[in-house]
Amino acid sequence: MTTRWLPAVFALAFLATLAACDKDKEVDPPAELVKMKPRIEVDRLWSTGLGGGTKELRLGLRPASDGERLYAASHDGDVIAFDLKTGHTLWRTNTKLALAGGPGAGAGRVVAGSSEGDIVALNAADGTQAWKARVNGEVLAPPAVGSGVVVVRSVDGRLQAFDLKDGHELWMTEQQVPRLTLRGTAAPVIVGEVVICGFDNGKVVAVGLADGDVQWETLVSSSKGRTELARLVDIDSSAEIIDKDVYVAGFQGRTAMLALDSGQIWWSRDESSDRGLTVDADTIYITDANGDIQALKRRDGTPLWKQPALHQRGLSGPVLDGSMLIVADFEGYVHWLDAATGDLLARSSTDGNRVTNRPLVVNGIVYVLTDGGRLSAFRPEPPREQKG
Repeated sequence: MTTRWLPAVFALAFLATLAACDKDKEVDPPAELVKMKPRIEVDRLWSTGLGGGTKELRLGLRPASDGERLYAASHDGDVIAFDLKTGHTLWRTNTKLALAGGPGAGAGRVVAGSSEGDIVALNAADGTQAWKARVNGEVLAPPAVGSGVVVVRSVDGRLQAFDLKDGHELWMTEQQVPRLTLRGTAAPVIVGEVVICGFDNGKVVAVGLADGDVQWETLVSSSKGRTELARLVDIDSSAEIIDKDVYVAGFQGRTAMLALDSGQIWWSRDESSDRGLTVDADTIYITDANGDIQALKRRDGTPLWKQPALHQRGLSGPVLDGSMLIVADFEGYVHWLDAATGDLLARSSTDGNRVTNRPLVVNGIVYVLTDGGRLSAFRPEPPREQKG
C-alpha cells in the first residue's frame, strides 16, 4: 500500500493564519503579554525533553493517559510512559517511525500513527510492540482506543478501525477531501457504539463502531467564496460529547450543537475555529480563529464572555480544570483563565516553542507538550475566594 500525499496540506501549513483574516485587511499582530499579578499560584512539578522537535510542522502529538500512566510520543519515533506525578520514566520504546499523531491510550494499549501511514500499538504495561498496521495517508490525530477496537483518521479522508488485539482491519469509510485543506485532522471520538468525527468537507459523521456503517452525516459548514482559500471549511478539532449532544467547531464555518442519535443541528452560530472547543455542564469554551477565547451558553449558543487579551497568539484548543480554563500559545506560554468570567489568572512558560496541541489535565495536573519536544507538568492552586 502506498501513501497518498495531499500537496495542498503539506505545502501550505500556514493557511490557518492567513485565512483567519479577511483578504483585504492586514493581519493583526499578536497581542503582547502585559505584566500581571497572578491570582493563583502555579507550581512546575517537572519538565523533560522528548527529542524530535517539530517546530516547522504542526503534528498531532499530544500526551495521553489511561489513568495509571502518562504517555507521550516524539517525531523521532519514541513513545514514553511516565509516572503521572513525578515524571519518572517507566519505559521508552523507539518505534523507528516518524510519529505524527497520538498517542491514544486505553484497554492496555498505547497507539500512535506516523507521517508515512504506519500505525503501531504497544503494550501499556511495558512498551513492547503488540502489532503494526498501515493506512493510506499521514496520521495527524491521536487514534481513538476503545474496547476491542482502534479507530484511526488519516489525511486522505479515511476513517479506519483495527482490531485492538492483533491489528487486522475491521472496516473503513471515507469522505471526499477538498483540493485545499488546512494541515490537521480531527481526532475520532468513541461514544457508546458509535464513532464521531469531523472532516475537511465541513461534515460531521457518526459511524457504527461494530461495522463501520454510516449512521448519519451532517453538513455543519458549506463552502462559500470565489477562491479555494475562501472555501476552506475544515473541522480539524475533535467533537465534544456531553449527555446526548455533540458540539463541533469548523474553520471559516460554524460552531454547532447536534443531536447524538440523529445528527440534527439544534443550533449553530457563525464562529470560526481550527483549534477547537471544550464543554462543561452549562458552557462551551472556544478558541476562535483570531485567537480570542469565547464562552457560549451550551443550550443555545448565546455569548457569555470574550477574552481578547491573547488575540492572534496562535492559541491551542482550550481544556478545563474545575473552575479554570487553560490554553497555550505560539511562544510556549500556558495561560489560566477563570471559566466563569474569562479573567486571566496566571501564566507559566515552557521552552519558548509553539504549543500546537491542547494541554492535557489529569487529576488537577496540567501536562503541556511543545513543538520543541518539551513535556512539562504544572499544578495550579484553585483561585482564592476574595474576602468581602
